[in-house]
Amino acid sequence: MLDLVQVQGFVAVAEELHFGRAARRLNLTPSPLSRQVQALEHALGTPLLDRSSRSVRLTPAGQAFLGEARRLLDGARNAERVARQVARGEAGPVRLGYTAASALGVLPRLVAAIRSEMPGIDLVLEEMVTAEQVEALAARRLDLGLLRPLAPDLAPEVEGVRIAFACLARERLLLALPDDHPLCRRGHVSLRELDGQPFITWSPRGGTYFLGLLANIFRSAGVAPRAVQRVNQTHTMLALVREGIGLALVPESARALRTEGVVLLPLRPETDQRAELLLGWREGDNHPALARLRDLALTQQVLSDQQT
Repeated sequence: MLDLVQVQGFVAVAEELHFGRAARRLNLTPSPLSRQVQALEHALGTPLLDRSSRSVRLTPAGQAFLGEARRLLDGARNAERVARQVARGEAGPVRLGYTAASALGVLPRLVAAIRSEMPGIDLVLEEMVTAEQVEALAARRLDLGLLRPLAPDLAPEVEGVRIAFACLARERLLLALPDDHPLCRRGHVSLRELDGQPFITWSPRGGTYFLGLLANIFRSAGVAPRAVQRVNQTHTMLALVREGIGLALVPESARALRTEGVVLLPLRPETDQRAELLLGWREGDNHPALARLRDLALTQQVLSDQQT
């Protein structure tokens, strides 16, 4: 294994071609510098310099070694810089999970804020449903998650690991209906008018949170829409609405999809039920960047509640 101090000494001598000048450059005296170069030559098994009382010249091996030595020192300096940046939370990989719906609004704004405020962070994005994110956080396969509230009885149990949550956004639900539907002539729709209507709703596999949210809304209003199709993704739901398969309640962030042939209308009277998006992380995690990332996410104005 090469000694970097010896390599640095050789590079100084090779560039100055003079032991005295090279020693002054390194704040040494010529004798210890000469011993460093000799030790390096011994380790390599070949002379790197031709020395005489009047001059110092590179041998062919020394000429070949000089370029590699410079790259070695550059690599060492870069490794030192990266290690210090990671220790300060300024660089390094961060694995962020997100739900498909969060990619419509919160995720892009959060990524833009991280790129602006913490450009050294290597952000790795992973799309997962909420239960998968909680499990991945507990197993240290994710560092942060953008996810929906999860019922305690559905949360995976991992001994010794606690996941903390904070609300990033609350958005109202809008009624999605095809643009030729009679209700489109209104500026809003009453929940009572949804009773018995064909409805496209969420699949139990990926939409447990939304299923529970919609069930509470319909139960409170005393209505019972008729489920005709269950899907996992908002964009699929809107595509089916466009084709007249049924109506749907979707988060307001679905406006970003701008699905042609689909109208999004508010409910009146407006329900106080909101779709929450949470930031999740492991309690006690010593990842240097996580505390700063959490603060950035929670204080960015772009992550404030959806306006009604």
